[in-house]
Amino acid sequence: MSQLVRYQARKAPTRRPTEQQLRQEIVQVCRLLHQGGYCLGYDGNVSARLDGERFLVTPSGVGKAFVRADQLVTVDWEGNPVGAGRYGPQRDLRPSSEVLLHLEAYRQRPDVQAVIHAHPPIAIALSIVGVSLARCLLPDIVLYFGLIPTTEYATPASVEGARAISDLIRRYDALILQRHGSVTVGPTVTDAYLKLEKLEHTALITKTVVELGQERPFPREEIAKLVEWRASQGLMRPGQAEDLCAACGVCAVIESRAQGRGASKAQPKE
Repeated sequence: MSQLVRYQARKAPTRRPTEQQLRQEIVQVCRLLHQGGYCLGYDGNVSARLDGERFLVTPSGVGKAFVRADQLVTVDWEGNPVGAGRYGPQRDLRPSSEVLLHLEAYRQRPDVQAVIHAHPPIAIALSIVGVSLARCLLPDIVLYFGLIPTTEYATPASVEGARAISDLIRRYDALILQRHGSVTVGPTVTDAYLKLEKLEHTALITKTVVELGQERPFPREEIAKLVEWRASQGLMRPGQAEDLCAACGVCAVIESRAQGRGASKAQPKE
């Protein structure tokens, strides 16, 4: 199956960026968040892992269109400012109010190097009316994400918010926060941003399909091919197979394919 699908799984960067490079990348992505309408006013926050003990986080009360590299706050695992975060341009700034949500993502995913919490409007609207993005609608989303689940509602900027993502973020790189926004994670800040773009584009397509009212079922056999490719690339995190089985109805197809491969391997050679 992996030979039939020509998508290539992205690999994490082999070289870690310097702190200054990280600061510049975060600022660049903040500009894109504002320009794309994903974070308006004071909405949204971005963070990146500096090392095993420190993280860069956008400051509270500074719009993403205006944040500077020297205003990014350095925090520890408790979300407290450390080092340069206690003086200079950062001395009067506090880390984002959603810092606990970011730290929870890092706790659950040692592979994650960057987290973006944004407010994509269409995705939020769909979460309010109960239209889920955790469905097998687009082939590239099955390949890229597996699914895009929605969390239970939690009060913004609270411990509840961190708890709401705790389980799902172990399995997925993109989540919808019910009535609140999105969380995307990745090996770089840019990667987390591109996942956000993909998430909101999926929300737009889903909204259009719902409005047209003529959704055609995605053949289960085709979904199973995509799921198999994810498995062949080592992209299936624990629990994803069960989620895809339940959401897309491909349990029997995947099982029969696996049995078929096993039977063919068991055939004696002449």
